[in-house]
Amino acid sequence: MICDAETLKRHISRVSLLRLPEFYDEGGLIAVLTTQPLGRALDYRAPEGGCHLGAFVEVPLGPRKVLGVVWGPGRGDYDLAKVRAAFRVLDAAPMREEMRSFLERAADYTLTPMPAMLRLATRAPGLGDPPSMRKIYRRGPSEPDKMTAARRKVLEALAEYGDLAFTLKELAEMAGVGTSVVKGLVAQDAVVEEESPRDLPFPRLDPARPGKDLTDDQARGAAQLAEAVRSERYGTTLLRGVTGSGKTEVYLEAVAAALSAGRQALVLLPEIALTAEFLTRVEERFGAPPAEWHSGATMTERRRIWRMVGQGDAQLVIGARSALFLPFQNLGLIVVDEEHDTSYKQEEGVLYNARDMAVLRASICGAQVVLASATPSLESWANAEAGKYKRLELTARFGPAVMPEMRAIDMRAEQLPSDRWISAQLQREVEARLARGEQALLFINRRGYAPITLCRACGHQIGCDHCDARMVEHRFLKRLMCHQCGETKPMPQVCPACEVQGKLAAVGPGVERLGEEAAALFPEARIATLSSDMYGSARALKAEIEGIAQGAADVIIGTQLVAKGHNFPKLTLVGVIDADLGLQGSDLRAAERTFQLMRQVAGRAGRAETPGAALMQTYQPEHPVIRAILAGDEERFWAAEAREREAAGVPPYGRMAGIILSGTDVAQVFDAGNLLARQDGMLRAIGAQVFGPAPAPIARVRGRHRVRLLVKAEKPAPLQKALAQWVAQLRIKGDLRLAVDIDPQSFY
Repeated sequence: MICDAETLKRHISRVSLLRLPEFYDEGGLIAVLTTQPLGRALDYRAPEGGCHLGAFVEVPLGPRKVLGVVWGPGRGDYDLAKVRAAFRVLDAAPMREEMRSFLERAADYTLTPMPAMLRLATRAPGLGDPPSMRKIYRRGPSEPDKMTAARRKVLEALAEYGDLAFTLKELAEMAGVGTSVVKGLVAQDAVVEEESPRDLPFPRLDPARPGKDLTDDQARGAAQLAEAVRSERYGTTLLRGVTGSGKTEVYLEAVAAALSAGRQALVLLPEIALTAEFLTRVEERFGAPPAEWHSGATMTERRRIWRMVGQGDAQLVIGARSALFLPFQNLGLIVVDEEHDTSYKQEEGVLYNARDMAVLRASICGAQVVLASATPSLESWANAEAGKYKRLELTARFGPAVMPEMRAIDMRAEQLPSDRWISAQLQREVEARLARGEQALLFINRRGYAPITLCRACGHQIGCDHCDARMVEHRFLKRLMCHQCGETKPMPQVCPACEVQGKLAAVGPGVERLGEEAAALFPEARIATLSSDMYGSARALKAEIEGIAQGAADVIIGTQLVAKGHNFPKLTLVGVIDADLGLQGSDLRAAERTFQLMRQVAGRAGRAETPGAALMQTYQPEHPVIRAILAGDEERFWAAEAREREAAGVPPYGRMAGIILSGTDVAQVFDAGNLLARQDGMLRAIGAQVFGPAPAPIARVRGRHRVRLLVKAEKPAPLQKALAQWVAQLRIKGDLRLAVDIDPQSFY
């Protein structure tokens, strides 16, 4: 549809902008930023009826129609006779000035082209479509003439949700029947089919509903956060509390303060598709469900959320990292839960850290940020120590729960067969819990059955055809899988190298193999293995987690998936297999990540009234990190880690950037890396050092050879400007690609 000036003015008024942005008359010269990789905004004539600054427009680009945003007046450095007119203004709230500023500053920080940033902000289908209708289904007035088991499931599903209506596909999936069953009930008026708009506003949340009773510590923290939100000024608070201390209840009071002030709130979670329990708590607190933004949402739902957020009709969004780029009308609070989690770093496409971008966005729009974690990142800890962030501490678990007892099992003293990984001591502890009707968790940070498949005849290790990585056996799927590119292949019967049959052997433990061992050791126990590879959908994994929380399993075998905030009330024992695993390699954050992961997974134990224990199987019980984990003296650990990082001049006390070159021609990739390394004058001018080029630890991924350079500079150095000039010297030819990773979190 084409919007005239009056329609646009009414639309902008509806979304409560303080003032109308600049208006460009029909035929006037405008600069339009598109999502196409063109380097800059292009000049167009304003469409019929004119348009406002920030308007979403459809423009011609060659023979195509593409989405764009009016970014300002045209430059006029082009033959004006050849300037084409934009087709139309889309029926969407114009992009606010603070959002445009956020995208520009995020692009400058991450050295990302603006079209790529705009793509992040328009990740919803059908933005240019007019409002449309869809068919929905609800309970009808009649009973079917003949009741079958399938029909009963449909009617029971509708009865469970009262007056709610569902699409045909949703209702059929909920009931576990085919769509023809639903249509048969429609024919008999047992189910009613109606037309409904696709983009309905979300139910209003009620911040005045009483929350849970808070402890004195929680009440003080909640009051402090609520006061900060009401100030309508920017600020960041590190909310640090031991596992099970009730951090969620504290920051939900900050959400309530934002909603009461008429502002929107965003809660980022590292595993949004798995947090059914959290969403239930939010709905209980505010009386209605929030908007959910994550990869599991349907395209229709993503479009609805994008539009409703921009109109102010979605008060609270629970989302994954990309929710930061939604067009909030009046954002007052951003919560980054489990802020230390590495999944907040986007490692492909636009390379950004959602934790840092949350702070940037809040600083632009005058919002508060809450960084919540039991084991904060060293960056956040250092900012709190320096006074840049406020600090809130919750030092005790909620209610009668106490922190678990932490002990090490010295594996050097254990006599285990080569194909067993559960020590006799850990086995006895699990059996004691089972005898008392409690749950035990065995944790290993490896997916699949075994990390290596080896030929005992020739020593060949099966690798990926497209990557320099070993393939991992997934016995549940009966396939080998590359965890770099996702390539899979059936388990071979003969060795691919020597063609000898019967000599292929699984080497090392994965979560599936540990489950197999647990089933043999505890034959009467109900075993549940939690790994994202073993479930066809997030919904199936959610259901499994809910069942475990209700006591449907005795022994849980899990990867780091289980460390991310899940609450299993009957779980009183955590046993960690290969606690030393994360300490291997040269990652500067190895100690920090091992400490965080071990403390987080140990925190799953004893979250109800029965005390818990966490046992760590280790070959290095004297290692400083293992000792720090057992002692639980987090402040001493962070202080020691900070001293080491500061002495080395690495983050958070220095700047780092990774340069990743990739291509199908290994010689061309290395030549490009060597050329950059030789021409580093602008980096040396700011005191930066260049290391490399060197093959990446995984030197080939998806058939592309990878070379890395590492740039290190002091904290105040203007690194981005120097990097931009440095990489601009390189002419990108053929399929050569260059990516700049500011503040790299991984170095693979």
